[in-house]
Amino acid sequence: MVRRIIQIDEEKCNGCGACAAACHEGAIGMVDGKAKLLRDDYCDGLGDCLPTCPTGAITFVEREAAAYDEAAVKANMAKKEKEKRGHCHGEGHGAHQGCPGSRMRTLHPQGGEKPAGGPPQPRQDSVERSGSQLRQWPVQIKLVPVNAPYFEGAKLLVAADCSAFAYADFHRDFIRDHITLVGCPKLDEVDYSEKLTEILSSNNIRSVTVVRMEVPCCGGIEMAVKKALTDSGKMIPWQVVTLSVSGEIIDRT
Repeated sequence: MVRRIIQIDEEKCNGCGACAAACHEGAIGMVDGKAKLLRDDYCDGLGDCLPTCPTGAITFVEREAAAYDEAAVKANMAKKEKEKRGHCHGEGHGAHQGCPGSRMRTLHPQGGEKPAGGPPQPRQDSVERSGSQLRQWPVQIKLVPVNAPYFEGAKLLVAADCSAFAYADFHRDFIRDHITLVGCPKLDEVDYSEKLTEILSSNNIRSVTVVRMEVPCCGGIEMAVKKALTDSGKMIPWQVVTLSVSGEIIDRT
C-alpha cells in the first residue's frame, strides 16, 4: 500500500539519537552512528520523531510501505521490556529481590551510606578515600525512581555519561551538592524528556545544571532537559555547561 511514512537523510543525521528515543514504536534505531528506519510496519506515520531532530534530517514521504502493525509493535515492546528485566534480575540470582544495581540509596559524601529506610552505615572504601561527592544511587536516568526522597529541594545535575571521564574535577565542580543523573542519548533507546518531566513535576527541584560534551550527539540530552523544563510548567533556574573532549569548559550558558 502507498502511505505516509518517515524518511531519514543520512547526510544530515548527526547521530544524536533523539529521534530513536522519541519513537515509541521502536521503528527507528541507531546503526553505525546513524538513525535508521528499522521496519516500515513499526512506523505509524504520526511523526513524533520529527520535532526532536536538531538537523532536519527526518521528513515525510508517500511511498509503497507495509501497513502499520500495532500488534507487532506491542509484541516487540513487550519482548524488549522482558529482555531488559531478565538482564537485570537474572535467572537464579535472587530475581524476586530486584536488581541490586537499581536499589535506591542515599549516599553521604566523605563517609557514610544510608540505604533507603535505614540509618547511615560507616564505610571505609575507596569512595571515602577518593573524595567522592556522589549523593545517591542509582545515577542512570532510566533507573532512578521518580519520587525518590533525595529529589526534594535538590539541585539537579543532568550529565552526559562521558563528561565525568573528560573533566578531571567533575566531582568537585559539578557533582558536589547535587543529585546526579547521567545518560547517553546516542546509546539509550528512550526519551529522557518524559522521565525528567516526571521528576521535575513531582518534586521541588531548586535548579538544573546540564553538563554535556561538545560532540553533536550530546545535543540530545540538552534538548531532553529543555523539553522537560517546558513540559513541567515550572520556572526553575537552569544552565548548560559544554565540555571539550580534552576536558576543558568551552561554554557556559
